[in-house]
Amino acid sequence: MSDTPEQAGNGLRWNAWNLLLLVPLAMLITPFINRDGPHLFGMPFFYWSQFAFVIVGVACVGIVYLKTKDEPVRTDKPDLLSADDLDEGDR
Repeated sequence: MSDTPEQAGNGLRWNAWNLLLLVPLAMLITPFINRDGPHLFGMPFFYWSQFAFVIVGVACVGIVYLKTKDEPVRTDKPDLLSADDLDEGDR
């Protein structure tokens, strides 16, 4: 049984948990992490903090997935980002 476009959701969901996905972006603010100390196992802060942000990023994505996977998809609004509409565009 296939869903018709009216029955299928657009897949976009909003939840406050999604804000947790902004935490790993903090590593892009290099003036905060561009320093030599403190050292961890002989590595400067800049390098070991990047390794730590990988772990933090994976944890954040995992938490957001677990907290939002059971939410229903909204079907009360039209799908404005469907692939068919984006491929054709305005002519």
